[in-house]
Parts: sequence; C-alpha cells; structure tokens
Amino acid sequence: MSNITLSVDDEIIKKVRKIAIDKNTTLTQMIRDFLAFVAARDAAQRMQAVKELEMSFEQFSRDMGKREWRREELYER
Repeated sequence: MSNITLSVDDEIIKKVRKIAIDKNTTLTQMIRDFLAFVAARDAAQRMQAVKELEMSFEQFSRDMGKREWRREELYER
C-alpha cells in the first residue's frame, strides 16, 4: 500500500476527525473509502460511455453492400 502526503487546513482535519469518530472509523479509512469510491465511479462512467457508443453504432450503422470499387478508381481524373 502506498503512502501519500496531503496538506489540509487544521480546522477541516479537526471536523473530519470528529465525523470519523462518530462513524466509528478513522480519518485515514474515510480517505481510503472516498478514493475507492471516486475510482469506481470513474470506471462505471467509462463503461457507460462505451456502452452508449456501442448502442449508437448499432442504431445508426447501415449495410453499405458489397464494395465493388478500388481506391485508385476514386482518384482517377
């Protein structure tokens, strides 16, 4: 497990430590939980975006038929 160093206002630390005590946990555990939540939410949002993109491909894609031309033919003048 990696360690990180944060600079946080002393008053905020005091308030959050009191909240942690009320929740029967620690400030460190609250930060770990929050970071895990952010990471999971980001992964879920990415998966949702991919799913929506795949659905749009299915909805708007059309069969163009057999390709009967060559690239060179497109550039003939």
